[in-house]
Amino acid sequence: MPWIRQILPAQASGLLRSELDKAVKRAGRVWGIVQIMSLNARTLKASMELYGSIMHGRSPLSCAQREMLATVVAAELGCVY
Repeated sequence: MPWIRQILPAQASGLLRSELDKAVKRAGRVWGIVQIMSLNARTLKASMELYGSIMHGRSPLSCAQREMLATVVAAELGCVY
């Protein structure tokens, strides 16, 4: 259980509700990395836009290469998904 206070999806409104709804549409759920940013909806929105640009924007790397890099970095950092 994280010790950082969070706003649960059922309690969200406004921009936060919109961003959490997008997260569910994208991934079928709200992942912890998204939920932990719930106290600052503007930061959450900017973070997701950056992620979208990195993973799906124009790049000399293919989507598969970007996913592979993300997987290797996560594994190296000990992230469990």
